[in-house]
Amino acid sequence: MYRVRKQLGCTERLQQSCRGPAVTVAVLDTGICRHPDLAGRIVAFQDFVNNRSGIYDDSGHGTHVAGCIGGSGMMSRGKFRGIAPQSLFCIGKVLDRNGEGAIDSMYRGLLWVMQNRLHYHIRVLNISVGIGDPDEKERIVEVVDLLEAVWKAGIVVVCAAGNAGPLNGTISPLGNSRKVITVGCHEGGYFGNRKGLCESYSGRGDQDDVLRKPDIVAPGTDIISCHNKGGSYVKKSGTSMATPIVSGAAALLLQKYPYMNNEQVKRKMVYSARDLGEAWNKQGWGMLDIQRLFE
Repeated sequence: MYRVRKQLGCTERLQQSCRGPAVTVAVLDTGICRHPDLAGRIVAFQDFVNNRSGIYDDSGHGTHVAGCIGGSGMMSRGKFRGIAPQSLFCIGKVLDRNGEGAIDSMYRGLLWVMQNRLHYHIRVLNISVGIGDPDEKERIVEVVDLLEAVWKAGIVVVCAAGNAGPLNGTISPLGNSRKVITVGCHEGGYFGNRKGLCESYSGRGDQDDVLRKPDIVAPGTDIISCHNKGGSYVKKSGTSMATPIVSGAAALLLQKYPYMNNEQVKRKMVYSARDLGEAWNKQGWGMLDIQRLFE
């Protein structure tokens, strides 16, 4: 995360300038573990997979995502600090230890966020997962409708573009929603011509569609964040990692400007993005630029 913060202009001074109340971020993923970097900030946990009551993450994916959003970096002396390190977390476990889950779990998770948004003051929802069988078209439509209802209720919804690229029209079903902020991944030239970068398989929008997706891109290759094994860190890649970086930026912005609404957050974020000169269906408006976002 040190590389990401430096690349996007998310300095420690900028983070410290955001002195408003900590923003609550809901994360629908594999759960969360009691990592020291996240200690004291998990305000709610609900398990839609195994119906367990205790906080846990048997995969590690959700813990990594939460660390990208708002890990304190305590165990690394700040090096692997997240984007919005004072964030609070509402965690819905909708995926199992293999990162797989039924579409019904996602639906119930979204309903839980919707029903508890006021109680926990949820301002941002991060969905770093693609879910649902292509044959479940009607059920997917129901989930997308609920997802858009969450947006209409005032929550900034941030969804991954998915890792099914680079062919045209490979954005995940949830990321295809007109309302949400859809995040692809791109390194902006940081790794040069290295092969296997996340941008090579990040989901692409449909070039012939009036709706242009993704909305924005962020780094997603070799992101170091919280591990579910003790107080350590782990490296992961994918649009799953790019998405919480954008969610963290939204949480940080709302911490400084708590009266902004989700539409304003989206507009400010995409209009301040840095054009990478890529096709729209690959980069959207461009690379997230946190320094410009706060100017």
